[in-house]
Amino acid sequence: MRAVYVFLSWLLPPFACLRLLWRARREPRYLEHLGERFGHYEVAPTAPIIWLHAVSLGETRGAEPLVKALIAQYPGHSILLTHMTPTGREAGQALYGATVAQAYLPYDYPAAVARFLEHFAPRVGIVMETEIWPNLIHACHRRKLPLLLANARLSERSARGYGRFPGFSRAVLNELAVIVAQTESDAVRFRKLGAIAVEVAGNIKFDIEPPASQLALGAAFRTGYGARPVLLAASTREGEEELLLDVLSAMPQADLLLVMVPRHPQRFDEVAKLVHSRGLAMQRRSEKRGVAADTRVLLGDSLGELFAYYRAADLAFVGGSLVPWGGHNLIEACAVGTPVIIGPYTMNFAEATESAVACGAALRVGDAAELARSAAALLDDAARRQVMHEHALEFARQHRGATQRTLEIISRAMS
Repeated sequence: MRAVYVFLSWLLPPFACLRLLWRARREPRYLEHLGERFGHYEVAPTAPIIWLHAVSLGETRGAEPLVKALIAQYPGHSILLTHMTPTGREAGQALYGATVAQAYLPYDYPAAVARFLEHFAPRVGIVMETEIWPNLIHACHRRKLPLLLANARLSERSARGYGRFPGFSRAVLNELAVIVAQTESDAVRFRKLGAIAVEVAGNIKFDIEPPASQLALGAAFRTGYGARPVLLAASTREGEEELLLDVLSAMPQADLLLVMVPRHPQRFDEVAKLVHSRGLAMQRRSEKRGVAADTRVLLGDSLGELFAYYRAADLAFVGGSLVPWGGHNLIEACAVGTPVIIGPYTMNFAEATESAVACGAALRVGDAAELARSAAALLDDAARRQVMHEHALEFARQHRGATQRTLEIISRAMS
């Protein structure tokens, strides 16, 4: 299987170029830094490199506690943060500025991977969550470069996919120095695939501290919204916005403000068209003006302000869960005490979601109609929202500590 994979990866470059062109139709920034996609880099490192890969926006935000801990523990090193998407790179720039170096990780074909590793010569590699690239892993293993899968999660569905190639999956996973799983359930699934070096450290995202500046911005948002009830739809995906807009008119709160923040910035204009097609009064966050009394939908067309949106909302629906996308992270909402509603599809964050529901921090609904009914009831019940607020804060507090445990594992791998 490895030989087949390597052969197919050598055929990758023309198709990769076509894919970049296709994605650039909606997001032109995919055509920036093209050389890096194939292992060509201009700036040489000036200090020993600790390399951390966060593929896109969610992983980049989620890695923040670990990145900051690495900067503090290894002041003589340079942190290299790699991505695969422009939104991830932009988020990294916003979060860390010049304190880290940034680049695109090349596509997983042998020559590009070799150029990347030769150019940066990192002391250790840390790949966030579930980015498993066989050629990259094998190249690190051959160079005796410890490569860790950190904050690793593996859904039942993904495990079944890897399980179709048991020998190959086992060989690839065992070339990693260690897999640092989020939960024992994730660890069990990795072990069933044949992985040997697996440890459980918890979910690093619980260690993200809401920045004071974001909390202050959220308070300013809330003042601008006024006394009206506010429902936040955070990290929404294709197919969800239509469902939410369709049930908005059924909500009994006539002055309800729906704040809608699509997961991907390239969809901001698309979602705006959906709102206008329904004849709803809409404003954009980018307009930076007060929210008018007759505005029904505020489009959160900004990056890096999700904590502020959560802080300003009475109630939050966390997207990717009404349609089969697998759900998104509800930890940020819980960290500021915002009561959460989630849909039926949460396999990407299964254990965190189930724990939040079990402790009363979140409420699960089966479809958009039930979401509307439940949201309406909660918006009319301040006492129940306050109980959920307290449970959310306690839920977030109890699960902290994964960053330090992960840092200790990384330090052992580097020694």
